[in-house]
Amino acid sequence: MDVVSDAISVVHLGHPWSHRVRTRGSWCARLDPYDGAGFYVVLKGSCWLLPDGGAPVPLGVGDAVLLPHGTGHVIADFPVDAAAAQEKAVPFEQWLEEIGPGAGPDRDDTEMLCGKYWLDCSRIHPLMAELPEVVHLPNRVGSHLELRAAIDLLAGELDERQPGSCIALPSLLDLLLIYMIRSWMTETTSGAWPSALGDPVTAAALRALHSNPAAPWSNDRLAAEAGVSRPTLARRFTTLVGRPPMAYLTWWRLILAATLLRDTPDTLAAIAGRVGYGSPYALSHAFQREFGTTPGRYRAQAADRSAG
Repeated sequence: MDVVSDAISVVHLGHPWSHRVRTRGSWCARLDPYDGAGFYVVLKGSCWLLPDGGAPVPLGVGDAVLLPHGTGHVIADFPVDAAAAQEKAVPFEQWLEEIGPGAGPDRDDTEMLCGKYWLDCSRIHPLMAELPEVVHLPNRVGSHLELRAAIDLLAGELDERQPGSCIALPSLLDLLLIYMIRSWMTETTSGAWPSALGDPVTAAALRALHSNPAAPWSNDRLAAEAGVSRPTLARRFTTLVGRPPMAYLTWWRLILAATLLRDTPDTLAAIAGRVGYGSPYALSHAFQREFGTTPGRYRAQAADRSAG
């Protein structure tokens, strides 16, 4: 696994939700904050996004926008401000019910894809945490070709459910999320994690740790894997990632343990072996120090959240 795949996998919950919206006339809808990420892609016409606490964002044909932290927002056909949003916006789910399937495409003023990803934000990877509240990816000729291809495939799949759609749709939605994050990483000039993954030494070390987190890593062994001296690795890795290599590995092992406790019935002993701990006791001690609860309680709480 690579860092981006792992960062998404550990927080991803269940199947994403998606919808193709066709609407016309004047409209204004609000979505309250939630645990997850949301997206919009404008296929026809234009609209405006007003994130809570942020400036309105105009969206034109082909524009994609990701709200990676579930920021509350208003989406509307006009340049909305906070006062107008409070007065005119209807709850998003109600708006979807009111517009129904919409008219034929020849009469639509606005057409867009929208959706949600459910995320467990209790142990989010710093790469995901670093994403801004709004990732706006304007449609520019020749840019983000993979993202554009995924959008076309998703739009076609939502137009007409074909055999295999139950697998194709969530897979395409996951692909869309990956491509939106990739696009942000190629465009941002200030993110720490794009810099870390763009640095050959730090990227090699991260790749090694994520490929085999249970291995008996040491600073010397990791430096050899990255092809540099131990001081060079420590300096570059710590500067770009924000913590030393072995501290990052400890944290990542515990994040993986939490994911396995949530998603599998594996025993604590089996999980300890999979994430590089010599015994269930050693894992339990480290887990409680990181999360403030025992692995057993964590698993029970995760099951309760999933049932609710």
